[in-house]
Amino acid sequence: MRGLLTSTTRLMFFATELAVRRAIVSLERGPFSRWRWPGATPERLVIAPQDIRTADPTIAADIYAGVFAFAGKVIETSGRSPFDLEAPSECWARQLHSFGWLRHLRAADNALARQNARALVADWINQEAKAPPLAFATEILAQRVIAWVTQSPLILEEADRGFYRRFVRSLVRQVRRLRIRFFDAPDGYPRLIAAIAVAEFALSVEGQQRLIRQASQRLEQELVRQVLPDGGHVSRQPGVIVDILTELLPLRQAYATRGVTPPAALVSSIDRMMPMLRFFRHADGHFAHFNGMGASQADQLATLHAYDDTRGVPVQNASHSGYQRLDAAGTVVLMDTGAIPPLGVSQHAHAGCLSFEMSSGGHRFIINCGSSLEPRWRDAARSTPAHSTLVLEDASSASFLDSGRLARRIGTVMPSGARQVLVKREDRAEGTVVAARHDGYAAAFAAQHERSLTLSADGAEILGTDRVLMAGRSARQDRFAIRFHLHPSIRATRTAGGDVLLLAPDGEAWTFSCPMIPPELEDSVYLSDVHGRRKTLQIVLPGRARVTPEVHWTLSRTALGQRSRASKPREAVAGVKDLFEL
Repeated sequence: MRGLLTSTTRLMFFATELAVRRAIVSLERGPFSRWRWPGATPERLVIAPQDIRTADPTIAADIYAGVFAFAGKVIETSGRSPFDLEAPSECWARQLHSFGWLRHLRAADNALARQNARALVADWINQEAKAPPLAFATEILAQRVIAWVTQSPLILEEADRGFYRRFVRSLVRQVRRLRIRFFDAPDGYPRLIAAIAVAEFALSVEGQQRLIRQASQRLEQELVRQVLPDGGHVSRQPGVIVDILTELLPLRQAYATRGVTPPAALVSSIDRMMPMLRFFRHADGHFAHFNGMGASQADQLATLHAYDDTRGVPVQNASHSGYQRLDAAGTVVLMDTGAIPPLGVSQHAHAGCLSFEMSSGGHRFIINCGSSLEPRWRDAARSTPAHSTLVLEDASSASFLDSGRLARRIGTVMPSGARQVLVKREDRAEGTVVAARHDGYAAAFAAQHERSLTLSADGAEILGTDRVLMAGRSARQDRFAIRFHLHPSIRATRTAGGDVLLLAPDGEAWTFSCPMIPPELEDSVYLSDVHGRRKTLQIVLPGRARVTPEVHWTLSRTALGQRSRASKPREAVAGVKDLFEL
């Protein structure tokens, strides 16, 4: 009951804050507003910041043919403007109106692509007044401003004076809308990308020194507020780090090109976030699937790594972001040890506290299911059973606001979940130990989940322990399942001794063993693949907390034909129990 009241209170405060922000914005847009453009209205662009996203010139040919393929949906325009057609999905419409696809036309580098780009931008300007509300959502609006500014050489080369003026005036209108609606924007990345877009525009046009100062100040405020001391983002989304760096690196160069000193927070944020790229990266180069991270764009990650001047060992203890990394001899274990993020930035957060992913060599073995753009699969991916962790009574350790009028107003936020996560880490000669405990199940089941992972110094063995701490003996809801989702490329077979043999495509093998509960193999799904959903398997250890409150298991690198060491976990965990008493 206490947890429910706390969640309701959080939602009420957040909804009130949102209503106040919108009231302020309404006043700023009203007839009594004295807001105006800071200085003369810009007439000309003087620089075009670089777009460091990778581009595919073959997509330019599809766009010229009237084929627009976004978010798994394809529309053939048959000579009509894509902005006059009904969008097959919201995700498709978001990508269309964000104009990120302009970079593919620029990659084609020919007169036909330039003409096509100019025609499509002109189509949007002509229907700007009747564009759907989605086109003016803060994040989409900011992305469109950035795309138009960075791709302005493509759009404006060989353009006549009339189109040039219409283009700049449309940009001014959109930037004005961004500035007015800034505090009405959803918190987190949408508000930050809006600040980046205004700063990039201010640097790209002539005679806007006052706007540059104002935009730089707002950008610095958002970076200080959103980028954590260890380089993570306040939303705890690993993918947001990639998105932010992709925009900040060209912006830093734009400041240098214009001879303007960049905000100190911009430089320090880049320096802190760069190591986090290595932190979340698995042995095969892909990002771990925590809190909304989908399919990794290997080419984009490679581009960002090229800007990394340090290239040192990744940080191991990202305590501010709520993650731990264990790394030894090519074996990587990443663990979510963080509480739920602030309510306003929890729209994409997952109930995956104490879940982990494991990779070795060039393969991921243990994963989380990932994320999806489809609403049905997106909701399932956010639940605890979609993560490699312990699930109590098949319920999530966090709740989601996924329906109703309030959800439509403030988004699918996470009002309750793990608020207190106790974490202890110890680096020993024989290996690294991380133990953590969360209270996500305290309100519903009067229980806590505790997990400890030990990675041996040679990277050949992972010793795990999962405990369910029940507050009362009378509790009947004590069924649990410890889930280990496998990557689709991993073959899983039972051994004669009851263990599970995990075999990678190159022959590397690991054995999963549990001396207390016979491992079961069940179906699972991998959602974060570039080819869509893929069927895979999961190892499941089912039990009851009153019967088996503590479960020990082992993952060990195995030469084919070698027997696993199922008794090892009990011996290794003796020192782990003391971590919470340090």
